[in-house]
Amino acid sequence: MPETLTVKDTTVPGAPEVAPEKADKARSLWTDAWYDLRRNPLFVISAVLIVLLLAMAVAPGLFTGTDPRKADLANRYLQKPHFGSVFQADWLGYDVQGRSVWARMVYGTRNSLSVGICVTLLVTFFGSLVGTLAGYFGGWVDAILSRLTDIFFGVPFLLGAMVILTSFAERKLYVVILSLAFLGWTQIARVSRGAVISVKEADYVTAARALGASTSRILLRHILPNAAAPVIVVATIALGGYIAAEATLSYLGLGIAEPTVSWGMDVSAAKDQLRTAPHTLLMPSILVSITVLAFLMFGDAVRNALDPKMR
Repeated sequence: MPETLTVKDTTVPGAPEVAPEKADKARSLWTDAWYDLRRNPLFVISAVLIVLLLAMAVAPGLFTGTDPRKADLANRYLQKPHFGSVFQADWLGYDVQGRSVWARMVYGTRNSLSVGICVTLLVTFFGSLVGTLAGYFGGWVDAILSRLTDIFFGVPFLLGAMVILTSFAERKLYVVILSLAFLGWTQIARVSRGAVISVKEADYVTAARALGASTSRILLRHILPNAAAPVIVVATIALGGYIAAEATLSYLGLGIAEPTVSWGMDVSAAKDQLRTAPHTLLMPSILVSITVLAFLMFGDAVRNALDPKMR
């Protein structure tokens, strides 16, 4: 008869039982992106700057108690900065009308960020809608929407916005937002169209279509969540560009008008004092640059985290 092999019990009496190692859970693209972003110094620095800017926009009273429209020509005309008076009215000096430069920078944050965020939301919604319909349905729908996108894409962004704004007697905040959004959706539409075309041929979309899923369900549950990454990246980077565009239009006298506080208007009013009082021009200009740079850095970090080729 063949011999029977026996396995000896090698467990040491009294030793604690070792639990079997758990298999790591598969991480989604968004989980991986967040894991990488938390360890990216570029993302951390830009996020801190953006949080500070949002705090200035939401609660400007935390940073200054001075009225940005209060003018004192007799006593404050072009006074130099007092850098020792941090967060005080005279910290960054006074402008040509005797108004606190620091107070106007703080209160101008709300309007500049409002323009950037609102325009980004509008162009992302409309551009994604056009790109998704064109990419998913194809055929004559794609042909018509793509040609419409090309027509708007051919209009110079700033020049077109200037032409639109000159037709309004009062250029309030919502007028500037709608003017920029009217011309700024084309890039998002192109990116969204390309992403949808690449996603709609995936196996899970084919399976959902074979199981009888409706078009709206396929778009909302399968295509849009998986095509959103490049759109988010482009929108985040473009946000800083819209803030710069608003400042440029205000500098040219075609953007937000008085009595609204705007960084671009302050830079425009200070251009003639560059030699005698450079602080009136440099301080708001530096803040515009920091704001745009923060959103560009944030967008670059998000792109690096969401794009597998950048890993």
